[in-house]
Amino acid sequence: MFKKFANLTLVYWVGAFIVLIDQYVKSLVRANMPIGSVWAPSPEIAPFFRLVHIENNGAAFGMFQSGGTVFGVIAVVVSIVIAYYAARLPEGQWALRVALGLQLGGALGNLVDRVINGPVTDFFNLMSMWNTPIFNVADLSITTGVIMLVLLMWNEGRHAPTAAPAEVAAENGGGQNNG
Repeated sequence: MFKKFANLTLVYWVGAFIVLIDQYVKSLVRANMPIGSVWAPSPEIAPFFRLVHIENNGAAFGMFQSGGTVFGVIAVVVSIVIAYYAARLPEGQWALRVALGLQLGGALGNLVDRVINGPVTDFFNLMSMWNTPIFNVADLSITTGVIMLVLLMWNEGRHAPTAAPAEVAAENGGGQNNG
Protein backbone atom coordinates (compact mmCIF):
# COMPACT_ATOMS: atom_id res chain seq x y z
CA MET A 1 0.00 0.00 0.00
CA PHE A 2 2.80 2.43 0.90
CA LYS A 3 4.56 1.76 -2.43
CA LYS A 4 1.44 2.68 -4.41
CA PHE A 5 1.13 5.89 -2.41
CA ALA A 6 4.82 6.67 -2.95
CA ASN A 7 4.43 6.01 -6.68
CA LEU A 8 1.56 8.51 -6.85
CA THR A 9 3.36 11.14 -4.80
CA LEU A 10 5.56 12.43 -7.64
CA VAL A 11 2.58 12.68 -10.01
CA TYR A 12 0.56 14.61 -7.42
CA TRP A 13 3.43 16.90 -6.34
CA VAL A 14 4.22 17.85 -9.93
CA GLY A 15 0.51 18.37 -10.62
CA ALA A 16 0.01 20.49 -7.49
CA PHE A 17 3.09 22.59 -8.30
CA ILE A 18 1.77 23.30 -11.81
CA VAL A 19 -1.70 24.25 -10.50
CA LEU A 20 -0.17 26.64 -7.94
CA ILE A 21 2.18 28.31 -10.45
CA ASP A 22 -0.55 28.48 -13.11
CA GLN A 23 -3.11 30.03 -10.78
CA TYR A 24 -0.59 32.46 -9.28
CA VAL A 25 0.53 33.77 -12.68
CA LYS A 26 -3.07 33.98 -13.92
CA SER A 27 -4.04 35.97 -10.80
CA LEU A 28 -1.19 38.42 -11.50
CA VAL A 29 -2.35 38.83 -15.10
CA ARG A 30 -6.00 39.34 -14.08
CA ALA A 31 -5.02 41.86 -11.37
CA ASN A 32 -2.59 43.90 -13.46
CA MET A 33 -3.69 43.67 -17.09
CA PRO A 34 -7.16 44.58 -18.35
CA ILE A 35 -8.60 42.07 -20.82
CA GLY A 36 -7.23 42.80 -24.28
CA SER A 37 -4.18 44.69 -23.02
CA VAL A 38 -0.70 43.93 -24.35
CA TRP A 39 2.68 44.20 -22.62
CA ALA A 40 6.17 43.52 -23.94
CA PRO A 41 9.49 44.05 -22.17
CA SER A 42 10.70 46.19 -25.09
CA PRO A 43 9.61 47.05 -28.64
CA GLU A 44 12.44 44.92 -30.04
CA ILE A 45 11.22 41.83 -28.16
CA ALA A 46 7.49 42.36 -28.84
CA PRO A 47 7.42 40.42 -32.14
CA PHE A 48 8.93 37.41 -30.35
CA PHE A 49 7.42 37.53 -26.86
CA ARG A 50 4.65 39.54 -25.28
CA LEU A 51 1.83 39.16 -22.80
CA VAL A 52 -1.72 39.56 -24.11
CA HIS A 53 -4.56 39.13 -21.62
CA ILE A 54 -7.47 37.26 -23.19
CA GLU A 55 -10.28 35.02 -21.98
CA ASN A 56 -10.52 31.63 -23.64
CA ASN A 57 -13.73 29.58 -23.67
CA GLY A 58 -12.16 26.83 -25.76
CA ALA A 59 -9.34 24.34 -25.45
CA ALA A 60 -5.60 24.86 -25.26
CA PHE A 61 -4.23 27.58 -27.53
CA GLY A 62 -7.74 28.97 -28.15
CA MET A 63 -9.04 26.07 -30.21
CA PHE A 64 -12.75 25.10 -30.28
CA GLN A 65 -14.11 28.27 -28.65
CA SER A 66 -17.67 27.00 -28.18
CA GLY A 67 -16.86 23.99 -25.99
CA GLY A 68 -16.25 25.51 -22.51
CA THR A 69 -18.37 23.10 -20.44
CA VAL A 70 -17.32 20.12 -22.52
CA PHE A 71 -13.66 20.91 -21.84
CA GLY A 72 -14.37 21.14 -18.12
CA VAL A 73 -15.86 17.64 -18.20
CA ILE A 74 -12.94 16.39 -20.30
CA ALA A 75 -10.49 17.84 -17.74
CA VAL A 76 -12.23 15.94 -14.92
CA VAL A 77 -12.23 12.67 -16.89
CA VAL A 78 -8.57 13.08 -17.93
CA SER A 79 -7.57 13.81 -14.33
CA ILE A 80 -9.31 10.66 -13.09
CA VAL A 81 -7.74 8.54 -15.84
CA ILE A 82 -4.26 9.92 -15.06
CA ALA A 83 -4.67 9.20 -11.33
CA TYR A 84 -5.98 5.69 -12.07
CA TYR A 85 -3.14 4.92 -14.49
CA ALA A 86 -0.46 6.42 -12.24
CA ALA A 87 -1.58 4.24 -9.33
CA ARG A 88 -0.96 1.13 -11.44
CA LEU A 89 2.48 2.00 -12.77
CA PRO A 90 5.33 -0.26 -11.71
CA GLU A 91 7.99 1.22 -9.46
CA GLY A 92 10.48 3.60 -10.98
CA GLN A 93 9.57 5.31 -14.23
CA TRP A 94 10.01 8.75 -12.72
CA ALA A 95 10.02 10.47 -16.15
CA LEU A 96 6.62 8.96 -16.95
CA ARG A 97 5.35 10.13 -13.56
CA VAL A 98 6.60 13.67 -14.24
CA ALA A 99 4.90 13.64 -17.68
CA LEU A 100 1.63 12.51 -16.10
CA GLY A 101 1.99 15.11 -13.33
CA LEU A 102 2.48 17.87 -15.91
CA GLN A 103 -0.65 16.79 -17.75
CA LEU A 104 -2.63 16.45 -14.52
CA GLY A 105 -1.55 19.88 -13.27
CA GLY A 106 -2.34 21.52 -16.59
CA ALA A 107 -5.79 19.94 -16.80
CA LEU A 108 -6.61 20.93 -13.22
CA GLY A 109 -5.15 24.44 -13.62
CA ASN A 110 -7.50 25.21 -16.51
CA LEU A 111 -10.37 23.44 -14.73
CA VAL A 112 -9.95 25.76 -11.73
CA ASP A 113 -10.31 28.73 -14.10
CA ARG A 114 -13.43 27.27 -15.71
CA VAL A 115 -15.08 26.60 -12.34
CA ILE A 116 -14.16 29.93 -10.71
CA ASN A 117 -14.03 32.38 -13.64
CA GLY A 118 -15.89 30.71 -16.51
CA PRO A 119 -13.33 31.28 -19.26
CA VAL A 120 -9.65 30.40 -18.94
CA THR A 121 -7.13 33.24 -18.66
CA ASP A 122 -4.50 33.11 -21.43
CA PHE A 123 -1.59 35.52 -21.78
CA PHE A 124 1.65 34.14 -23.33
CA ASN A 125 2.12 35.13 -26.95
CA LEU A 126 5.27 33.85 -28.63
CA MET A 127 6.20 34.83 -32.17
CA SER A 128 3.23 37.20 -32.36
CA MET A 129 4.40 38.38 -35.78
CA TRP A 130 3.00 35.10 -37.12
CA ASN A 131 -0.33 35.44 -35.30
CA THR A 132 0.39 32.45 -33.04
CA PRO A 133 -2.07 31.25 -30.39
CA ILE A 134 -2.08 32.78 -26.91
CA PHE A 135 -1.69 30.28 -24.07
CA ASN A 136 -0.98 29.91 -20.35
CA VAL A 137 1.16 27.89 -17.93
CA ALA A 138 -1.41 25.05 -17.82
CA ASP A 139 -1.44 24.75 -21.63
CA LEU A 140 2.36 24.73 -21.68
CA SER A 141 2.40 22.06 -18.97
CA ILE A 142 -0.05 19.81 -20.83
CA THR A 143 1.91 20.19 -24.06
CA THR A 144 5.23 19.47 -22.34
CA GLY A 145 3.74 16.40 -20.63
CA VAL A 146 2.37 15.05 -23.91
CA ILE A 147 5.70 15.62 -25.70
CA MET A 148 7.51 13.83 -22.85
CA LEU A 149 5.03 10.94 -23.07
CA VAL A 150 5.50 10.60 -26.83
CA LEU A 151 9.30 10.68 -26.47
CA LEU A 152 9.18 8.09 -23.68
CA MET A 153 7.00 5.80 -25.79
CA TRP A 154 9.27 6.28 -28.82
CA ASN A 155 12.36 5.56 -26.73
CA GLU A 156 10.73 2.47 -25.20
CA GLY A 157 9.90 1.17 -28.68
CA ARG A 158 13.50 1.64 -29.78
CA HIS A 159 14.77 -0.34 -26.80
CA ALA A 160 12.20 -3.13 -26.87
CA PRO A 161 13.75 -6.56 -26.47
CA THR A 162 14.29 -8.39 -29.73
CA ALA A 163 14.51 -12.10 -30.29
CA ALA A 164 18.00 -13.55 -30.25
CA PRO A 165 19.24 -15.08 -33.56
CA ALA A 166 18.95 -18.61 -32.10
CA GLU A 167 15.29 -18.00 -31.19
CA VAL A 168 14.54 -16.70 -34.69
CA ALA A 169 16.25 -19.73 -36.24
CA ALA A 170 14.24 -22.09 -34.01
CA GLU A 171 11.00 -20.37 -35.03
CA ASN A 172 11.95 -20.78 -38.69
CA GLY A 173 12.53 -24.53 -38.54
CA GLY A 174 15.94 -24.60 -36.91
CA GLY A 175 17.65 -22.60 -39.60
CA GLN A 176 17.20 -25.36 -42.20
CA ASN A 177 15.94 -24.63 -45.64
CA ASN A 178 12.60 -26.42 -45.81
CA GLY A 179 12.07 -25.47 -49.44
